[in-house]
Amino acid sequence: MANQLQTLLELWHPHKTTRKWVLGTVYKTSGPCYRKAGAMMLFDDLGRHYGLLSGGCLEADIQRHAQRVLGSGLSKTLCYDGSDEDDLSFQLGIGCGGTVHILLQPLFAENQYLQLEQLHSHLLRRQPCHYRQKIPTAGETVAQISFSWAINFTSRAELLHLDDGDWLQTPVAPLPHILLMGAGTDARPMAQLFLTQGWQVSLCDPRPANGRTAYFPGCNSYHCHPDELSTQLDLQQVDAAVVMNHNLELDAAALRAMYLQPLKYLGLLGPISRRDRVLQLAGLTLEQLNASLPVPLRAPIGLNLGGELPESIALATCAEVHAVLHGADGRTLSPGPKLTIKTDAPA
Repeated sequence: MANQLQTLLELWHPHKTTRKWVLGTVYKTSGPCYRKAGAMMLFDDLGRHYGLLSGGCLEADIQRHAQRVLGSGLSKTLCYDGSDEDDLSFQLGIGCGGTVHILLQPLFAENQYLQLEQLHSHLLRRQPCHYRQKIPTAGETVAQISFSWAINFTSRAELLHLDDGDWLQTPVAPLPHILLMGAGTDARPMAQLFLTQGWQVSLCDPRPANGRTAYFPGCNSYHCHPDELSTQLDLQQVDAAVVMNHNLELDAAALRAMYLQPLKYLGLLGPISRRDRVLQLAGLTLEQLNASLPVPLRAPIGLNLGGELPESIALATCAEVHAVLHGADGRTLSPGPKLTIKTDAPA
C-alpha cells in the first residue's frame, strides 16, 4: 500500500493524462483520528484508489464522492463525525470517536494538475516545500507551492485563515534516505523494513559477494570502499546511516566518511567495547563524533525490543531511526509502568 506522497505521485505521474484523477486530502481533524491533516490519497476514473485517509473504513464512501467530483469538475468537502450516531462513520462501528474533514479536488490540465507536477519535480530533486490547497466555498480548485529548506520530518500541516479564505498548508519533505554501510546477510531484513516504509535505501560495501541486486531489490548499491563513497553518492542527501560491515577497518572507514555529514541519525552495530575500538581505528573520539550529530551515535543500535536475530535487530533499528527522524521518544503509547511479562503461573 502506497501512503507516502512521493510514492503516490510516482504512481500518478505516468498516467496523469490517460486517466482522470481526484486528490483527496485530510484538511482538519478533531479528537482521535487514524490520519491527521495533510494526509493525501488519489482516486482514478477506473474506481481505484491509492493511499489511505482513514484506517480503510471510509475509503469506499470517499471513492463514491470522488466519482461525483470527476463528473462535476468541482471541488467539495466531506465531514465524517465518529461521535454522531447518525453519521456514516459512527454507523460503520469504527469506534475512534473523532471527526475528520476531507477535501476532494479534481486534477485537470486546466488547473495545472493542482501543481502536482511541480511538487513531484521538487521531491525528485530532494527539495522540501510547502503545498497549499484552498478550502473551497463554491467548488473552486486552487493550489500553490513555495520552496522552504526549513521543513523536516517533524513539520506538521496547519490550516491558515487568510483574507481570501482558508488554506491548508502542508509541509512536504523528500522520502527519508537511509544508507546501510555494509550489505551482508543481516542487512537484507533491515533494507526490506526501510523499503516497506516507502523510504529510499542505499548500500555501500566493497566486497563482491555483498550487496547483490537479487538480495536487495529496490536498493541503490555502491560497490566501493567507504572512503570512496563521496565520489559516487552525495552524502549530504543522506538522512540516516547504519554501519554494519562486521569488519573493524571498514566500520572505521565508514565512520570517517560519515563524520561532519549533516546526518540526523548515525548508528553502529555491536557492543560498546567494539564501538570504542572502531572509533580508535577511525581516529575519532566519541565526543568529536557526537558534537557533529544532532543525536549522539547509537551504539548499540536499536530500541530495546529483546531480540537478537537479524530480523529482530532490523525491527529495533528501523523503529529507532523512525523515532529519531520524527522527533519521537520511542516509548510505549499505553499509560502505566514499562512493559513486563508475567512468568509466574496463576495460583
